[in-house]
Amino acid sequence: MTTADDTAGATTAAPAGLPMTVRDPELPPRVRIHEVGARDGLQNEQSAVPTEIKAEFIHRLADAGLTTVEATSFVHPKWVPQLADAERLFPLLGDLRGVRLPVLVPNERGLERALALGADRVAVFASATESFAKANLNRTVDEALAMFDPVVNRAREHRMHVRGYLSMCFGDPWEGPVPVDQVVHVCRALLDMGCDELSLGDTIGVATPGHVRALLTALNEAGVPTDRIGVHFHDTYGQALANTLAALQHGVTTVDASAGGLGGCPYAKSATGNLATEDLVWMLHGLGIDTGVDLGRLCATSAWMAGHLGRPSPSRTVRALTHQEQ
Repeated sequence: MTTADDTAGATTAAPAGLPMTVRDPELPPRVRIHEVGARDGLQNEQSAVPTEIKAEFIHRLADAGLTTVEATSFVHPKWVPQLADAERLFPLLGDLRGVRLPVLVPNERGLERALALGADRVAVFASATESFAKANLNRTVDEALAMFDPVVNRAREHRMHVRGYLSMCFGDPWEGPVPVDQVVHVCRALLDMGCDELSLGDTIGVATPGHVRALLTALNEAGVPTDRIGVHFHDTYGQALANTLAALQHGVTTVDASAGGLGGCPYAKSATGNLATEDLVWMLHGLGIDTGVDLGRLCATSAWMAGHLGRPSPSRTVRALTHQEQ
């Protein structure tokens, strides 16, 4: 990537295919991208993606410089058939060194499966709203939290890092806008349970920057430190990058994204694709924020996967840099 000094407004000319860098010293110097393409991005694909292709996808993402790649989910195959090969996939990633490979575990059985394969980072998936908790987990919010409590405790006993996903943090397709204090309550419960990190999900992509700032401020006021917060934006209304910038301005340094913009949510029909990792990296590099990611390699990886899926990548950056047809 291009570099710049820390002087306000400093610029560095960029080679072809990279943005000019204009460093803003008010923003974090480095951002960790939590790549979700291999799990969240592929989980809704109707045609089964071969296990070997998934493994190569993850290896290519790591080779592009991504240090956190969410690998799969140990959910029952009945609910997410695309990820039914978790036991076959995870051992194929054993040669990756220095790359975090978190996996989603919905319950104690899922955790047992992850432990048996040597996973050391897991995630649980909660909801800020009753409607989505019912649709996704067939439980109330409190019942879902009660289900996760022994999962988190057991994971911590095994010294695993635990991430708490929280969906519908900004809007719900059944309930509409979600009150900030309602989201704060569930976030606080996940942290008190023992989660190391939270990921705030804009599952249907309705957040705007002011709403993002309000939620982050309220979380801080409730004792949730910014360094334990990640953000997960969907681009339904074209707001994902604007919302990410608002989070960066607040001090957030963990951002979820999906290579090529793959993914959505099987339980919320209005949820379109995740923020594309390439679009995020283009913006971050333009701001002089280090990601460790080679944008060219990342775009080539997403174009390769798009070929296997039989359609162009939704990412604008992938299309621009690889000249894919829309």
